[in-house]
Amino acid sequence: MRFSKLKNNEQVGFKVRIQKIERGNTKSFYVNFPAAIAEASSLEKGEVMEWFIEDRNTFVLKRIKEQPSIISKK
Repeated sequence: MRFSKLKNNEQVGFKVRIQKIERGNTKSFYVNFPAAIAEASSLEKGEVMEWFIEDRNTFVLKRIKEQPSIISKK
């Protein structure tokens, strides 16, 4: 797994590849969620998430049922 430093802040990004599956007249696109992020966020199987599109280059995945943060806010 590759890590990349995001611009203008101290966060670490994970590079992933989009998969496209075509079956007959239907097609789906899949994004694999890195295990390190899933475990650090305490994601659970079947948990519902929602995509937001900020612009053509920025996609935000948000948890529907918010969880308390394990990081203390200053």
